[in-house]
Amino acid sequence: MKDRIQKLFLAMIDFDRDADLIQHFTKVHSYCTLIAALEGVDEHTAEVLEAAALVHDIGIPVCNQKYGSHPGNLQEKEGPPLARQILSQLDFTEAEIDRVCTLVGEHHTYLPMDGIDHQILVEADFIVNSFENELLRPACQNVYNKIFRTEAGKRVYAVMFGLE
Repeated sequence: MKDRIQKLFLAMIDFDRDADLIQHFTKVHSYCTLIAALEGVDEHTAEVLEAAALVHDIGIPVCNQKYGSHPGNLQEKEGPPLARQILSQLDFTEAEIDRVCTLVGEHHTYLPMDGIDHQILVEADFIVNSFENELLRPACQNVYNKIFRTEAGKRVYAVMFGLE
């Protein structure tokens, strides 16, 4: 099963061809994997989550080209069809592709959270975005209070941003 995640990882590197985007999805993938394991997420859900983490920002290049920027709502619009296209070329089932596309289409939608996989993807993306965007401590505290629900995600975020 991990073989298809590795194939998807390489496919996304080829797709993005941009160091910043590749670094971003790599870090989000890593935190998703960690949080899912610590939260006891079942193996299948965790693997689908890994796939979603790898493709969650797949819409950014298209958004930049079509609209000149990539706000969350446009990423959620443009990303799912691209994710479906790339996942269809690999060994993912239709149900798995549908779930990944749902997660890509909701990864900037914070309420309601549509399952533990959605929660973890959002938390991992916030961990990475807070660092990459150099959020100040008060903003990090606000994100922590409003977004984080998993114990593992809370622990990582609090330690990383000095909220303990």
